[in-house]
Amino acid sequence: MLTNQRMIPHAIRRLRRGIGLGTALVLGSCLGATGCGRAPAKAPPAPPTPVTVSYPVEREVTDYADFTSRIAAVESVEVRAHVWGYLEKVNFKEGALVKEGDVLFELDPRPYRAALDQATARVRLDEAQLRFDEAEYERSLALARRGALSRSDLDRSVAARDKDRANVEADKALVASYELNLDYTKVRAPVGGRVSRYLVTVGNLVQSGDQGGGTLLTTIVSVDPMYAYFDVDEGTIQRARRSVRRDITRPDGERVWPVSLGLATEEGFLHRGTINFVDNQVNAKTGTLRVRGVFPNKDEALSPGFFARVRMPVGLPHRALLVSDRALDNDQGQRVLYALNEKDEVVSRLVRVGALHDGLRAIEGGLTPGERVIVDGLQQVRPGVTVAPKLVAMPTSESGARAAGPVTPPEPGRVARRPAAAEDGGPR
Repeated sequence: MLTNQRMIPHAIRRLRRGIGLGTALVLGSCLGATGCGRAPAKAPPAPPTPVTVSYPVEREVTDYADFTSRIAAVESVEVRAHVWGYLEKVNFKEGALVKEGDVLFELDPRPYRAALDQATARVRLDEAQLRFDEAEYERSLALARRGALSRSDLDRSVAARDKDRANVEADKALVASYELNLDYTKVRAPVGGRVSRYLVTVGNLVQSGDQGGGTLLTTIVSVDPMYAYFDVDEGTIQRARRSVRRDITRPDGERVWPVSLGLATEEGFLHRGTINFVDNQVNAKTGTLRVRGVFPNKDEALSPGFFARVRMPVGLPHRALLVSDRALDNDQGQRVLYALNEKDEVVSRLVRVGALHDGLRAIEGGLTPGERVIVDGLQQVRPGVTVAPKLVAMPTSESGARAAGPVTPPEPGRVARRPAAAEDGGPR
């Protein structure tokens, strides 16, 4: 009886195990039948890649070339004394602006004043002698007319009178020379400009400029305007001259060739000037031609000796298509732009690029006016794919792809323009 009671739970456990295995087999068969009867679901299509596009900018531009220049003063003078003497006064502050004619130094005038007084007295002495000899000549002439005086005595009287006249003229010239020497004891500024420090202090002997070059007292450089000298290569010079020959709108005598200048601490080319000198021959050693520009300098931003960047136009103004540098890609050494057709499909354009103008690159060939150019998202596109374009104003290389307000599509045959404010700056 006890044996049968022990066997009952064991049988119940076996029965439960069998029911669970059957249930699993039935469920597996149902799932297998269901899977074989239905196709797998397809992935949804990927949305078009969003990109930023802009219309090319059409503007009148001028090709240019950049050079390194050295700024120099229009007038630079070494101040030296015309006469020798001991320095008595210095009448200027070092580094100050002086005007032409200002008295900078004063030498001891006493030796020259004494010499002038002596020459002046000599003039009075000779004038008195001249008056006496002229009276003698008049008396001799009256006696000669009456036959009471020989011809030889009359000639002697004429010679004495003429000698006195010559002596008076020589004395007056000597007085003028001594007056000039006395005036030279005050050393004046020969030009207006900024004066350097004085190189001789009070009490020292100053040698005149005629004696071995003389003593250098100080230097003066003019302030406004300023020169900028730079060397231009042969190719650029020839290209510029071809443009000049094609410019028949103005005679050669009225043509003004503009040039722009920027200092090392300035962005862009803020100073505007003109070219006023081109050398007459190319340097055979460097293959360059020396050119000089003149620039106004009322604010004294330019100083002699500064290095500067110079931008010189090398052609006549012409219409050009401009795009941002960030829109350009490389394909086996060639420059490429990605444009969109009417279906918003990407089209590759091999282009020929030109100079940079205000952060935009000139496209000289390969781009049709009115095409939308991809300016942001180039890494995510390839020719033939469809994209979702977002139209913005053409960004410059410095500003990046930022929308500058609403952009209207250009009329057929025309190209979108940037706002006028965005086109300012740089040479035209």
